[in-house]
Amino acid sequence: MDVQDLSPDPHAQFDAWFAEAIGVGVPDPEQMALATATPDGAPSVRMVLLKGHDPRGFVFYTNRTSQKGADLLANPRAAGVLHWKPIERQVRLEGVVAVMGDDESAAYFATRHRDSQIGAWASPQSQHVADRQALDRRVAEIELRFPRGTDIPLPPFWGGYRIVATMIEFWQGQPARLHDRIRYERNSDGWERRRLAP
Repeated sequence: MDVQDLSPDPHAQFDAWFAEAIGVGVPDPEQMALATATPDGAPSVRMVLLKGHDPRGFVFYTNRTSQKGADLLANPRAAGVLHWKPIERQVRLEGVVAVMGDDESAAYFATRHRDSQIGAWASPQSQHVADRQALDRRVAEIELRFPRGTDIPLPPFWGGYRIVATMIEFWQGQPARLHDRIRYERNSDGWERRRLAP
């Protein structure tokens, strides 16, 4: 793999690789490790699901009161990596993070399974809970609040984020660990592509 083998547009290149990962049956290709940091630079990383991607950015959803939500409120920058081991590929990205509006978040929330909607309302994500029974009681309360057959609205503390990438790197595994790495970096003219040493 060389620079000229990839699209000059990293978002088009990501779309192509993502489609290939799906096409060959990579398990859960939307799993993305998401790294955030506190204002003083203490990092934190966890797995999230990439729920959308286009030239505007890379989308995920979460409880805004979670640790990642608090990190992003204070320090709206993030990094992510998607690793597709069966095809020896990964994509890394870094950028600024924009909070998505309630309309867009609500449209996605409405597509979620009812149990996931209940869970979003019930879980005080990243906060201490006394035990599993306390969480189960909270789920039962939310189920009573929103009886089966009624629409469950977007929680006011839950929604989407979009990573507006300033760097996207494509990694292709090669023998002897001499892997191919092509990095796109955003500049005033668009995107610049360069090869990196493995």
